[in-house]
Amino acid sequence: MTLRLETHGRVAHLVIDRAAKRNAIDQSMWEAFPDLIGRAMADDDARVLMLRAAEPGAFSAGADINEFAAGARDSAWRARNQAAIVAAQTILSRAPKPTIAFVEGDCVGGGCGLAIACDLRIATAAARFGITPAKLGLVYSLHDTKLLVDLVGPAQAKRILFTAGLIDATEAHRIGLVDLLDADPFALADTIAANSPHTARETKAMVRRILDGQTHDDHLTGKLFADAFTLPDFTEGVTAFLEKRKPDFR
Repeated sequence: MTLRLETHGRVAHLVIDRAAKRNAIDQSMWEAFPDLIGRAMADDDARVLMLRAAEPGAFSAGADINEFAAGARDSAWRARNQAAIVAAQTILSRAPKPTIAFVEGDCVGGGCGLAIACDLRIATAAARFGITPAKLGLVYSLHDTKLLVDLVGPAQAKRILFTAGLIDATEAHRIGLVDLLDADPFALADTIAANSPHTARETKAMVRRILDGQTHDDHLTGKLFADAFTLPDFTEGVTAFLEKRKPDFR
C-alpha cells in the first residue's frame, strides 16, 4: 500500500510508502488523500496528524512525472489530476486538527506542496526542498502559492518558484519554510496531543481567519473566547493545576 493511515497513541500517521519511486505521488494516491485525512479527523482518539515517509530518505519527489507526461495532453485526465491535487492539499491545509510534516530527505514539487499545507514542518539535516513548475513551464496554483507566501514571505516565495532549485534544510529553516531542524517530531506530536484538543482546534481556526484577512474580533471569535470557560477542557485544566497533576483532556 503506497499510502496508509496508522495510529500510534493519540497521533495518526499518514505514511507515504513508495520508496522505489522516491515516494512520487500518482493519481491513485492523490485521490486517496482526502479520505485518509478525513478518517484521521473523524477519529476521536487521534489528536494530531503526522505526514511522513515510511522510511528515511525522500519525503516525496512530487508528482509521478512518468504518469503525468503520459496523461498531460489528455484534457480529461489533466482535469481529474488537478482536481485531486487541489482536493488533497486544500483538505490538508484546512484540517481541524494540528498537522505535522516530518521530512527526512528530498521534498519536491507536489510533495513540498503537501508539507507546506501542514501546520508545522520538522526536517532532518538531510532534507532538501524545492517547488519546480518553472522546469516544466507550468504555473503553481494560487492556493499553494498563498501557503508558501504565508510561510516565507513574497520575495522568498518568488525565489523558490523562479529558480526551481533545491534548498537545503539549514536554508529552509532560515527562511521559515522549516519550523524545527533536527528536532524529535514524535515528542512534539505527543506534547501537542496531551494538551486541550479544543484549544488546538480553535487556535487553528483563529490563525486561519487571520491568514484569510480577518483583523478584528467579531461576534463568533468573541463567543469562542467566552464559551471556553464553560467547557470541560477548562474545568479539567484548572482542576489539574490545583491538584498539581497533568491534565487528562477527554
